[in-house]
Order: sequence, then C-alpha cells, then structure tokens
Amino acid sequence: MVFPMVFLKIMDWVVYQLLANSCYRAARKMRNYGFFLRNPSLRTSQQYPSFPSVTKCCLEGRGSHTLVCDIDGALLRSQSFFPYFMLVAFEGGSIFRAFLLLLSWPFLWVLDSELRFRVMIFISFCGLRLKDMESVGRSVLPKFYLENLNLQVYELWASTGSRVVFTSVPRVMVEGFLKEYLSVNHVIGTELQTVGQYFTGLLSGSGLLVKCSALKEFFGEKKPDIGLGSSSLHDHHFISLCKESYVVTNEDSKSSASSVMTRDKYPKPLVFHDGRLAFLPTPWATLSMFLWLPLGIVLAIYRVCIGIFLPYKMANLLGVWSGIDIRLKGNDINPSKYNNRKGVLYVCSHRTLLDPVFLCTTLGKPLTAVTYSLSKTSEIIAPIRTVRLTRDRKKDGETMQRLLSEGDLVVCPEGTTCREPYLLRFSSLFAELADEIVPVAMYTHVTMFYGTTASGLKCLDPIFFLMNPRPSYHVHVLGKLPKELTCAGGRPSCEVANYIQRQLADALGFECTTLTRRDKYMMLAGNEGVVQNK
Repeated sequence: MVFPMVFLKIMDWVVYQLLANSCYRAARKMRNYGFFLRNPSLRTSQQYPSFPSVTKCCLEGRGSHTLVCDIDGALLRSQSFFPYFMLVAFEGGSIFRAFLLLLSWPFLWVLDSELRFRVMIFISFCGLRLKDMESVGRSVLPKFYLENLNLQVYELWASTGSRVVFTSVPRVMVEGFLKEYLSVNHVIGTELQTVGQYFTGLLSGSGLLVKCSALKEFFGEKKPDIGLGSSSLHDHHFISLCKESYVVTNEDSKSSASSVMTRDKYPKPLVFHDGRLAFLPTPWATLSMFLWLPLGIVLAIYRVCIGIFLPYKMANLLGVWSGIDIRLKGNDINPSKYNNRKGVLYVCSHRTLLDPVFLCTTLGKPLTAVTYSLSKTSEIIAPIRTVRLTRDRKKDGETMQRLLSEGDLVVCPEGTTCREPYLLRFSSLFAELADEIVPVAMYTHVTMFYGTTASGLKCLDPIFFLMNPRPSYHVHVLGKLPKELTCAGGRPSCEVANYIQRQLADALGFECTTLTRRDKYMMLAGNEGVVQNK
C-alpha cells in the first residue's frame, strides 16, 4: 500500500504544479493585457526596440556573414508547429496517438509556450521508436517544410555563407531537413530522452532549449552577423544579441506571392516523399479528417465493390456518382483500329496501383497488367488479371510475349509510383516485345490521403486512395506509336523507351529523370522495394 500512496501523491503534486503554473501565467497574461488596454502608453514602454522587417535587409555582400534564426516563426510561414507534431504522431506513431494529440489541442490553448511544447512532445514521442522518427524526418516532413518555407526569408538565407539554427523544437524533427535541403552548418535544438531504441517523451537533462543562452554558449563573446526572428518578445531578445537584427512580421508570413515558395524555387527538387496524409494537419483540418473517416471507409468499400462486381460502363457511371473524377482524353481509343492478330501494349506513367484498373474501366475492355512487386492481398482483390514478373529479363520477356499473344497488355515501365511531377527512368524491355505501342498518360489528384506508400502496408494503397472525398483520375491516350519509331522500324529499345518517356512528360507537364525504383526505396524505406512471398 505504501508505493501506490507515494505514487498518487507524486502525481497529485505534478498535476498541481502544471495547472497552478499554467493558470497563474495565463491569468498574469490576461491581467497585463487588460491593464495595457487601459494604459496604451505603458504597453509600448514594456516592449523591446522595434527591428526592421526582413524585407528591408540588403542581400548583397553577405557571402561571408553568419545568420542565426529559428525554423519556427522565421523560416516557416506556419503560425504553429502543431501540424508537424501531428505528422510525427500520425505517420510515425498511429492513428490513436494522432487522435490523442488532437484531443489535447483545446487544453494547449491555456498553456504557456514552454508547457505547450512539453505536452506535444510527450504525446508525439512517448514510446515512439527511433527508426520510425528517422523515417518520418527523412521521407515525410521535408515535403511539408518545403511547402511552407518563407521565400523572402530563404532569399536572405541563401545569400549568407554560414547558417546556424537555434530552436526549441526537438532537433530530431528538423535537423535532417535543414542539413539536406538548406545546407545548415549547425542545428542546436531541444534534445529528447531515449531508453534503448525508444523515446520516453521527456526532455533531456538540459530541458527545453533557451535560444538566448544557447546562442551565447555557442558563439561566446563573438556576435553573429545577422539575427532573424519572429515579432515575439522572446525572439526580440534573441536577435538583439546579433550585429544586425530583422523580424518576420505576420504580414511577411502571409500566403502572398512574395512569401510563398513555388516548386521551381525549391533549394533542392522534391522527387520522393512518403506518408499517407496529403494535407498539412492543422487542428481544424485534422478534426475534419477524423469526422470524415467513418464515411470514407464505407465509401472506399463501396467503390471497391462496384469496380470488382459490375460491368465497366456501370462501374464507371457509379464511380462518378460516388465522387470520383474520371476523365478520358485522347485519340485512337477505338480498339478496332489496331492489329487484332496480336495484343496492344499500353505503356502508362505510374501514379498508383489502380492505373491499369482505371485504364481498363475507361476503355471498356479487359486488360492484363504486369507488375514487379504486388502484395498477395492486392493481387487477390484486383478486378483485372495481374501477372507478377521475376526481374529476370529473359523470363519476363517470354512472359510478356505470351500475354501479348493472348490479348492486350498494360505495363508501367517506371517500375514504381511517383507522387510528384516527375517521371522515373523507363525500362526498355517493353520496347523489344511489341510493335503496337500506345502511350497513356495517367494523372491523379487527392486532397486527404495518398494512395501509395514505400514503408507502409501496400495492400491498403487502393483503400486509402478511394477514401478521399473526391479523388481524380485523368487518362490521356496519346495514340499509337508510329512504326518507324519502334524497334521494328530499326530504333534501339532504349531510344524508344526514352522517346515515350519524353512524350508522356510533355503531355503531363512533368520532368524526366534518370532515377529508378531502387533509388526511391533506398531513399524512403532503406530497402529495394521487393515484396517477399512467405
């Protein structure tokens, strides 16, 4: 009985301290705010001297200068770091952890910034494996960081020769992105406590990083050249320790043409990323997702069933009525125009596992799809015939020749999906097997969930895609490739594959790359992306 009583007393003291401190601080803020409203002259006298906006900073001659700033409030346009903790909770943890973090959101409002960070860190990281956080930091978070970079801040950032980031955000959440995409020299952030291969959710002995103290400890008596921070008083004190100080105001952070970083201005192309969420999970957006989930699951099952059990025309019609945006564009889509003695080879860009299904449905004809890695579950529920290849060029060539003699065939020569507007390198095997080649440009768009994954359960890819409120599938049939441009016309197979890749890229507005399936999986999942049969 002694231990439970001691434990309860300790917990009672902890809860009391948390509530008492946060309530006291909240009351003090409200009191000061009300007092300042009644005394405007006193309110201004308590503030630090105002600093110029980052838009006033000259960018010339900064090559030898050192810049210090925080990713939260300066580099990112986001007003809160809650969405990025939600990404860690959902993608690295589970949907239950994400739901718990969402439930804590109303209570976070009444907490001061330090306690708010501690609570979000505990919920997001307690019991999380180190390798899961490493995976999220490498393959999920960079996409959302890049989309929310402040262009004006980045232009100043890129003009300097040395950059150091001081942040209260856990270092493991930002270090990989900052060093990989923004070439940061040093990242000093909050350190988390670990036990074995797991996070405890608690801070290390040094606690939450205090930027002013960390800057003095890092630089000593030397002052950095440029300090960049938000308009908060804490950041004013932080950047006042620098030779030049600039602030990022709320106006600078708004989604205007001058602050939003477009894809063509990214410091490094974003070709691959992982994770299921296709939106930045702000509190309201996350709440909308959880409210949609029950209906989304039912809707996905309904869409799967009509695709499996109904004829093509009826499945297409009911799919559109259920909210799927299906569009067919192109010429020469009449099968009778092709040589019927041998099957037609449809060469598709690869967006999801459903590419052959939607091509089959829109054309209204049975097709056979070949794939390198397909889970057994996906193979069973597929509404069309699927054949798995072995990665043995000779055997795969014989298999595809046999299938072409039996009917029309669909192949995705990239070998894997890509979410971004890029086409991976095309395998040239298909060009050696058929003279009747029809390139097909596939384009998809989702608003809530991605229907592809490199590290998750691939059998759920179609379900996640069909759970979107209004997923889009655009099929553009480009027409039969002229014989003189095929291997039968004397062209090498690599030349034919490269020509079709460029043709599809032009139709989609995408960019061609030489990256392969192996590059994608080694970058995102640390493996070669082969599904092993047990």
